[in-house]
Amino acid sequence: MGVATPRHDDRRPPMAQSFYHLAAVDIDAQPCQGTACFAARHRNPERWAGAESADPRVYCLGRCYDAPARGDDTTEPLVEVACGTAVILGRCAMGGAPDLRAYLRDGGYQGLRRALSIGAEATVAEVEAARLRGRGGAGYPTGRKWRSARTGPAGPRVVVVNADEGDAGAYIDRILLENDPHAMLEGLAIAAFAIGAELAYVYVRREYPRALAAVRTAVAEAEDAGILGPAAFGRARGVTVTVAQGHGSYVCGEESALLNALEGRRPMVRPRPPYPAESGLFGLPTVVNNVETLAGVPWILRHGGNEFAAMGSGSSRGTKAVSLNSVFNRPGLYEVEFGIPLREIVDDLGGGVAGELSGVIVGGPLAGIVPPAHLDVPFAFGPLRDIGAGVGHGGIIAFDDSTSIVDLVHHVFRFGAYESCGACTPCRVGAARIETLFSRPPARSERGEWESIVQTLAATSLCGHGGGLADFALSVITHYGKELYGAPTDH
Repeated sequence: MGVATPRHDDRRPPMAQSFYHLAAVDIDAQPCQGTACFAARHRNPERWAGAESADPRVYCLGRCYDAPARGDDTTEPLVEVACGTAVILGRCAMGGAPDLRAYLRDGGYQGLRRALSIGAEATVAEVEAARLRGRGGAGYPTGRKWRSARTGPAGPRVVVVNADEGDAGAYIDRILLENDPHAMLEGLAIAAFAIGAELAYVYVRREYPRALAAVRTAVAEAEDAGILGPAAFGRARGVTVTVAQGHGSYVCGEESALLNALEGRRPMVRPRPPYPAESGLFGLPTVVNNVETLAGVPWILRHGGNEFAAMGSGSSRGTKAVSLNSVFNRPGLYEVEFGIPLREIVDDLGGGVAGELSGVIVGGPLAGIVPPAHLDVPFAFGPLRDIGAGVGHGGIIAFDDSTSIVDLVHHVFRFGAYESCGACTPCRVGAARIETLFSRPPARSERGEWESIVQTLAATSLCGHGGGLADFALSVITHYGKELYGAPTDH
């Protein structure tokens, strides 16, 4: 099967243009109405009023630390390493390494050099030994994904970087791309070498114009230095990188929808199997990793997979960047070791909230709410899943007593209905119905209807969009029943 010629600009492929919200929108003029901004709307009611009435809607600008936000905001977040070893945020915390020279001064591309010296098989083995799980939300083992793509039938392979960070509350990838873009590119180059790929694509969301520019510049620098392109350091088959720009669709953060977008198709979720590692972009074996996942790979190659796996707990190894929204007293981006109590992140790093904390959404907005009574849960994949929540992308949105649970449900399902790709009837129709039901306090007689829709979303959704809406709603039913319809609650 032929492979599309790589492009080094962001000219739009012949997509179904009517699907995209922001193709012709000036992002710098847009106010944000994402969940982090919704939770902080009392901080700037006038700006929120403008955001809520905006059309088309912008649901996250990656500036959740200064919410409610606008695209032309220039403030930057606090960035702090809050663990013993910096894997991800070390350079960003020290002011960043936005160009190749600064990155090389800090040992940049030494991980790639080691990968080239030990060979592709040993490189995959190091990532497997690290027990690195994807940082984009699903938490799939990265080494397993690489091995699956590597060991398939002979032929071309592709690496795709998912930089479509759309979860409101998360701004991890934006900060990494703007301030440390070569970390992602080095991880990309290592992944390409490990699986035998000569083509790679970086898909950057439309809402991140500065990140897009930084990635383009970094790719050009690495090509000029002979790191990317036909050969890596002149020693091995290289990788050609194409930078593509999104056009405004939350569902493109789902890997198969993102692949459809890159192919010029309507970005709807693909049924699986086959999985992208078997048949992905243009039908080729494809590894899709998010920015933070790849940014951690160079550290693993430099220091060894076992050193990475020595950090963390249980099946959650290494460190994770978390981003806190502006309802916290100390909003910002923090690198923590897996296993830290969520309460320590909320109270010690984030400094709590000014009002009375009602709950936090981790990896949201399509995720279960953690009520204050459950904050002692370890920040790790398994323990959070056990209470109906999850690590997700690492964004943490606090909401206080200024936000009613009814308004929060209405907001989340308004977002869910707007951003649904339409492939699943329960998601397309059900989310809109729940949005309507919660446009005012629901009647007791409507309890059965909304809970039935939620159960259907949980059982039949093709992807994490409908499934995440269900997770959110189930946590509301479990922990906030009294606020909804007088049922018992542990909130």
